[in-house]
Amino acid sequence: MKKKFWTTFLISLIVFSTIYGFIGNYILKKDLSYSADNSQEDQEQVEEEEAKGEILFLLIGIDDMEGVGGVKRVKELEEDENGYKSTGMRSDTIILCKFNYETGEISMLSIPRDTRTNIRGRRYQEKINHAYSYGGPQLLVQTVKDLLKVDLEYYVTVDYQAVSEIVDAIGGVEIEVPQRMRYKDLAAKPPLIIDLQPGLQTLTGAKSLEFLRFRSYPDGDLGRIAAQQYFLKEFIKQALTPKNIIKIPKMIKTYFDYVDTNIPLSAALKVVPSLDNISMDNLNVVRLEGETPIINGQSYFIPYEDQKEQLVMEVFGNFVLGTDRE
Repeated sequence: MKKKFWTTFLISLIVFSTIYGFIGNYILKKDLSYSADNSQEDQEQVEEEEAKGEILFLLIGIDDMEGVGGVKRVKELEEDENGYKSTGMRSDTIILCKFNYETGEISMLSIPRDTRTNIRGRRYQEKINHAYSYGGPQLLVQTVKDLLKVDLEYYVTVDYQAVSEIVDAIGGVEIEVPQRMRYKDLAAKPPLIIDLQPGLQTLTGAKSLEFLRFRSYPDGDLGRIAAQQYFLKEFIKQALTPKNIIKIPKMIKTYFDYVDTNIPLSAALKVVPSLDNISMDNLNVVRLEGETPIINGQSYFIPYEDQKEQLVMEVFGNFVLGTDRE
């Protein structure tokens, strides 16, 4: 267990530091007229030519409101014979992501947490976010793989507390709050209080969590997904500005505390040559469409099967099981 921990730690350190360093270098070149010598340009060209193909991974958001340990605790749990970890926590956000090494395009498909589906080892269909509680990230990956029929292996789990700390580190995130957001649950541990006014404003880390946790939208979970997608876009755009490069050390520390992934170093480093192509215009965000019935007193999301298959084929075609990968 200790050897595995340190291997993961060192790989994560190299990957995150390298990629964030190249992001900083990219921003300096693009926005501060940084010029590299010919040998560096030649090396970048070689890397660009070698960086072909795509990677598919599941972005998992968990909300450790009760303070039971979040990602830190999950990392320390022992796996069973199937590679699963009984976390006792449900995932809050589930997004299937594809990154194209050549073009820098990022495609993201949000999966509603209330999606009714089969979970391996369970007798009846349940909400998809239960999978993380029963078997951690690996069971959730398997459940999404079964639901969408895609060749999925990798995951990145992010504790919401990471978002809060990074938002504070960069001085807040400017967001257009679409409606009055008010909610109280004093019985929660700790008590949950959401109080946001509508309009354009800069949210602190704590207020950002209120925005992400709010659920009372006219169209329910779908409205929450749209709001989270919007926040994620603005968060990425504002975090990757030149003024925030000096805050990289704090972001790296936050990464270790609140992020877990099984993406190997070799795959992560292939991102580096594509950084010049990464932009908000290259971010393709979609979501499943479906119905929201009440079954046995529980609200569920059931995707339209034909539309689901068509959308997955259009966005993640190379990874659909039963098709030839390019």
